[in-house]
Amino acid sequence: MARSGRSAQKGVRRSPKRLVLGVLIFGFAALIVAQSAPQISQFFNPVRASVGDRLGGGEQIGLWARLTGRAAQEQRIRELEAQVRDLSRYKAAAISMADRLEAYEEILNLLGEPPARGVTARVTSESEGPFAQTLLANAGRSQGVEPGSVAMNEGGLVGRVIQLGERSSRILLVTDFNSRVPVIGEVSGVHAIMQGGSTSSGTLTDLPERSDFIEGERILTSSEGGAYPRGLVVGEVHKSGNDWRVKYAMSDGSSGYVQLIPPPTVERPISAGDLPALEDGTSASPTQGARR
Repeated sequence: MARSGRSAQKGVRRSPKRLVLGVLIFGFAALIVAQSAPQISQFFNPVRASVGDRLGGGEQIGLWARLTGRAAQEQRIRELEAQVRDLSRYKAAAISMADRLEAYEEILNLLGEPPARGVTARVTSESEGPFAQTLLANAGRSQGVEPGSVAMNEGGLVGRVIQLGERSSRILLVTDFNSRVPVIGEVSGVHAIMQGGSTSSGTLTDLPERSDFIEGERILTSSEGGAYPRGLVVGEVHKSGNDWRVKYAMSDGSSGYVQLIPPPTVERPISAGDLPALEDGTSASPTQGARR
C-alpha cells in the first residue's frame, strides 16, 4: 500500500513536467508550420525584422555584436563593402572610358606608341655605402646600352643610367634624394616633380596652385626635360597630411632584372646655317625650306 501511494505521488509530479514538455514540442511544431506557410509567415515578418534590427544590426552596430565583441569586425566589414561599391563604380567608368577611347582611336586611325626596344639585364644592389641608392646592371656599351637609359622592371620605373661601362652600368634609383622625375596624373592631368628620399614613397613638388591630384590615381612620366619617355608608370598617389606622396610601382616587381630602354631623342632645332640658300643669295625660312 505504501509503495502504491508513493507511485501515485510520483505520477502526479511527473504529469506537469510531461505537460510542459508536450506544450513546448507543440509550440515548436507550430512555429515550423508558421515559417512554412506564406500567409502566416507574412504576419511574423515585421516582428522578426524588428527583433533582428534590435539584436543584429540595421544601420548601426547591433546590441548582439557589441555583447559578443564583434562590433569591430562588423564595422570593418561595412567599410570594405563601401570600398567595393566605390571600386565597382570606378571600374564601370574605366571600362566605359576605355571603350570610348578605342572607338575614337579607330575613327581617327590613330597609331599607338611604338614598342620600346631595350636590353634586359640582371641587377645587384648595395645595402650600405655611398651607392646604397643605386643598382649595378651586368649590361653596358657592348650590349647596346646608351648613356641615360631608363630602367624599368615588372612594376614600373626604377631609375636611369648615370654611369656606363663596357659590360656594366650603374642605375640611380628614383628613391635617391637627388632624383627628380617630371610626372603627370593619369586622370587629373596635373604636372609635378617627384622627389626621392624614401624607400617606400616619393614626394610631389612644384604642383599648380589651383589643381590637385585624384586620390589613388596612377602617376606617369611626363617626358618634360627629355630625360624620361612619356607614359612610364611611376606609382600611385596618396594624400599624406598636406603633401602628396607617390607609392613606387617598382616595389611590385622584385625579380632582380630590369629593362634598359634608350632615352628619348630630342631633335636639334633647325638653325639658319642648315637652311638651303635661295637664288638671290639669302637663306630660306624654315617654311620655305620645308616646301623645297
